[in-house]
Amino acid sequence: MTTPHSPPIDVEAALAAAERAARAIPPLWPLASSVAVNPFLGQAGEPLAAAAARLRRVAGIALTMPRAWYAERFRSGTITDADLEAALDAAPEAQRPETLAALKQALRSAVPAPIALPTVAALAAEASGVDWPGLIDERLGHWAAGYFDQGQALWAMPQGRSAYGAWRAIAIHDLTPEIAGLKGFAATVAEAPATAGEVVLRTAGHLGLSNAALESYFHRLLTSMGGWAQIARYRLWQAELGGGADSTVTDLLAIRLIWEEALLGQYGSLVASPWQEAAAAFAQPIAPTAGDGIDAILQEAAERAAQRRLGAMLAGPPPASLAERPALQMAFCIDVRSEVFRRALESLAPGIQTLGFAGFFGLGIAHRRFASDVIETRLPVLLRPGITTCSGEARPEVEEADQAARIGARARRAWGRFKLAAISSFAFVEATGPIYIGKLLRDGLRLARNPVPNDPAPRFDPALELATRLDMAASVLKAMSLTDGFARLVLLAGHGANVLNNPHTSALHCGACGGYSGEVNARLLAGLLNDREVREGLSARGIAIPADTLFLGALHDTTTDEVTIYEGDHLSPSHREDLERATGWLAAAGVLARGERSMRLPQASDARDIPRRARDWAQVRPEWALAGCQAFVAAPRRRTAGRDLEGRAFLHDYDWQRDEGFSVLELILTAPVVVASWISLQYYGSIVAPDLFGAGNKLLHNVTGGIGVVEGNGGLLRAGLPWQSVHDGEKLVHEPLRLAVLIEAPREAIVTILERHPDVRALFDNTWLHLFALDDQGRMAWRYGGGLRWTSVAPADVEPRTVATAA
Repeated sequence: MTTPHSPPIDVEAALAAAERAARAIPPLWPLASSVAVNPFLGQAGEPLAAAAARLRRVAGIALTMPRAWYAERFRSGTITDADLEAALDAAPEAQRPETLAALKQALRSAVPAPIALPTVAALAAEASGVDWPGLIDERLGHWAAGYFDQGQALWAMPQGRSAYGAWRAIAIHDLTPEIAGLKGFAATVAEAPATAGEVVLRTAGHLGLSNAALESYFHRLLTSMGGWAQIARYRLWQAELGGGADSTVTDLLAIRLIWEEALLGQYGSLVASPWQEAAAAFAQPIAPTAGDGIDAILQEAAERAAQRRLGAMLAGPPPASLAERPALQMAFCIDVRSEVFRRALESLAPGIQTLGFAGFFGLGIAHRRFASDVIETRLPVLLRPGITTCSGEARPEVEEADQAARIGARARRAWGRFKLAAISSFAFVEATGPIYIGKLLRDGLRLARNPVPNDPAPRFDPALELATRLDMAASVLKAMSLTDGFARLVLLAGHGANVLNNPHTSALHCGACGGYSGEVNARLLAGLLNDREVREGLSARGIAIPADTLFLGALHDTTTDEVTIYEGDHLSPSHREDLERATGWLAAAGVLARGERSMRLPQASDARDIPRRARDWAQVRPEWALAGCQAFVAAPRRRTAGRDLEGRAFLHDYDWQRDEGFSVLELILTAPVVVASWISLQYYGSIVAPDLFGAGNKLLHNVTGGIGVVEGNGGLLRAGLPWQSVHDGEKLVHEPLRLAVLIEAPREAIVTILERHPDVRALFDNTWLHLFALDDQGRMAWRYGGGLRWTSVAPADVEPRTVATAA
């Protein structure tokens, strides 16, 4: 009921506040195609200290590590006085201590745990002794698991209604809230307005909220719904990517507001005073405290320490460059896991050259796999697919195999549903259980081999005009800085992961391929570059591919470090020796890479343990995925070749002197760099705020709706990374540091691109990413200081100087 002094609610302001609150929530991709997401996507327009103040208010989380973590790194010498002083000097004057001594004193002090502003549900719980927030989470999760279901449920919830309408139809018959003590809740739902927008307007007034309080309060409620709000935000993201709209986030907000209104109606006399204080606090402008500024400085110091070590590594003498035609060229996805394998492969022979490029290989495709009608968008989620493809040629024998595979798949699905059905499940175990003994032993003893994706060769469907194929091929080769010096054999390697019993398998696949493995894009590009007509057209454009050069797609299994070459796509007897030699090199590189990785994985003693872990259905850490990522380097490979970057860097080949008009540089900054930032910040958020941005404990996970996981048997959907993905049981395996982006290109060109892309610029201006320009020797020579200005990276005994963009 409206409080005596509640101000009138402005309709447009309320709806705009709901819209802004919705966009402050990060999207969550379903498990089938999960990709890393920047959990601070809605806060990219403000610096870390301001985002910390905001998320403390609405979620009760910190955005940096405890100060003891920084203090320990300072004691160990990882962070030095120089790092602290540099971070202090770079901080806004209003948010920094006056002296280095004051900063070090703050480093040794503890700070209280952050506390969110209370909701009505939280105040009602305190007043009544009933865990109303927990009950809301349980009832919301019970309904949402059915509403958002993507095929897991045997009995699917009827579709066709909005989320608010579907919830209301069920909630009017749900007596659980009334049994817990919330009188007349079903009647309250039945009498609620028919649309979510009307609910938002009515309840905001009844709760006594001012216009200034609405956005923070709505953000608070949406944050309290965890992954359910994020999966709704994903629906909005997908709709807008296709030019449409979606109201599911607002529907969830309306649902949560009805709970708030009902609880205030019942406990208003008990919570009136604290609720008025909370409502007033929600209306206050968000401003970082002195403590927020100190924490941001300490985080910056930790990152500068890592950047200092990286700079020292890159400053060493470069390796000798290839003088002759390479014996093998192999392009990998820029994923940090490929750095270990590339370094191992290059160490085997001086004639081996590797390249790094985004794993979708510049082909934004909507792909239909063999014997499937599901369309998989195999490209970065920032983009829309422009090409449709499928696996298998349009020949009678292929179509017959497709039909047979479909029949087999239907039979397996029917058998699976029979096993799980309520009536037949117990009898099934009694009657057929012994038949599964062999499978149980094979899986339990890790004897089964993981299948490798082996669909027929993909093709464009419909076929593309020659001019289109030619433009695509030229664009990709220029973006890869591969326009001459071709080897006889060029392998294009996508990557994927083969693991058992892991709901987050797709998160181990290629983020640039939309959470799928990358072999389809690699095989398509190989076919494109082997096309005789395309090669003739490329030659006319100045890209002469030798007649004896063969391109083949490949798949790098990042869990086992085994590589599959799809040589059947383009049989070439004249390249038999080249393939045999490459296969031997890849096998040897796999042994080296597995040996290096085994030193980081718990309970792994040597390289032989790595493949077994992939087949272990109880293994919670089959690989470390992208844990450890710290840097993105866009430069010629000679700048990083031979340097042990420990699987911490995304390595994108780029030669700015071949980049006419800097179109490739623009593509790198607006696509691969942004995808890498999502990855880096997902790891960061999963560590500094695991309760909100982490997926919790793998041992407690249950897949729900086929879209995500919950801990236990219900409740909130969990987003982000499981704790076992960032922690080995004793210590963190990922340092929560924001990514350093190193670009070898003229600073003026970088600035021009940032001016054209304000969203990308905001990531650097607000230090969600650090930006460096490399000089002509590959050294970290210039640091981007925000505001389109650069600071020289000088020796330790030289004061940095700030200069204009052209310097």
